[in-house]
Amino acid sequence: MERTLIGELGEHIGETVSVSGWVDVRRDHGKLVFLDIRDRSGKVQVICLTNHPEAFAEGQKLKSEWVARIEGIVNKRPEKMRVEGLNGNVELEAVAIEVLSAAQELPFDMSADLNLDTYLDYLPLTMRTARSRAIFSVQATLIEAFRQSLRGQGFIEFQAPALVGGDAEGGAAAFAVDYYYEKKAYLATSPQLYKQIMVGVFERVFSTPKAFRGEKHSTTRHLSEYSTLDFEMGFITDHRDVMATLERTVRFMVDPAIRERADAFALVGAELPLMSAEPFPIMKLREAQKMLGVSEKPDLEPEHERALCEWARKKHGSDFVFITHYPVSKRPFYTYEDESDKGFTKSFDLLFRGLEITTGGQRVHNYETLVQKARDKGLDPEKFSFYLQAFKYGMPPHGGSATGLERFTARMLNLPNVKEATLFPRDINRIDTLLHANDSAEN
Repeated sequence: MERTLIGELGEHIGETVSVSGWVDVRRDHGKLVFLDIRDRSGKVQVICLTNHPEAFAEGQKLKSEWVARIEGIVNKRPEKMRVEGLNGNVELEAVAIEVLSAAQELPFDMSADLNLDTYLDYLPLTMRTARSRAIFSVQATLIEAFRQSLRGQGFIEFQAPALVGGDAEGGAAAFAVDYYYEKKAYLATSPQLYKQIMVGVFERVFSTPKAFRGEKHSTTRHLSEYSTLDFEMGFITDHRDVMATLERTVRFMVDPAIRERADAFALVGAELPLMSAEPFPIMKLREAQKMLGVSEKPDLEPEHERALCEWARKKHGSDFVFITHYPVSKRPFYTYEDESDKGFTKSFDLLFRGLEITTGGQRVHNYETLVQKARDKGLDPEKFSFYLQAFKYGMPPHGGSATGLERFTARMLNLPNVKEATLFPRDINRIDTLLHANDSAEN
């Protein structure tokens, strides 16, 4: 019999169907066995009765995470047993059960509130929980909406390399890789210079690569490998064109996440993001620091980001706020200096619920200026000669931005740690398993 997805059972009331999936829970009630079975489309309650003795006997064997094929009759639930949500009004009466794969005894109750380390230690198992599936369904919606929005604005997607010859950020710690002929390559800290090259090809481009940062952070907001949502666009007037495109894209991303994944927000217990009809508020860095009553520094502290987002929410009804004009000393060599505000750049960060999720701005498009700015940062232009060709041969005024997918997801769902919004986190302590897990055994 052809498989029917669990999410489609409501269309087959009174019919005999075959479903396949995992056992969430088994509940024994004497001559009744209840199973919650899930597949990619949803979950359904299966009832095993003694009038189908073989199915009843098999149902008594099943345990959490066993995989089974179940043939059964789709019945309406009794009125008093109906619940809200998918398949709340139907149940499957098992006629035959086939075990496809038995699972070993679980190390803990899957409904338990686990600490983060335990969750990560058992990630191949814990990602199956309803909470984890909710988080990453929202993330999948965000990245797809990012693509849809930019395609609709005339952007073309390209695939950025992960292996590069130098660090485009000019300061971020990069992971070195042994390459051919005793040369060193690096894991890309950003697709930045490739985006700029591609502006010379298609004018408007975007990419969704992995980026790698080797700084030795151990915080709730940093990762050594993350997914970045990047775009770059030519023929801009200044950074404000980039900000307008980013805001349009962010609004487009948030809308389907709220509309299509409302159940995920409810399951995680997250408040929906707040966006008024007015544009996201914008402040220069120095204005923000003055308003907060703190000294002028090249960047914001985490507590300052949180305070600014609280201000934006109360004053403007927005969980998002742009901060612009970071010092030249703080930004990479390719960032455009504001002619009317010397020492400060036409750059910005987008803060969302107390966390910087996006960095962007206008880029230098003049070859000679770019070479000099690289030198001013202590960089050797010869190491970037391949990339600088694009600027030798005519580049329009351009700019772009980079958004951390995991940070965006974490803030959307009010998750306290960005690792909760990362499928397979890599940080200073972990690459699947804890890096120091076997230290004591080796000593």
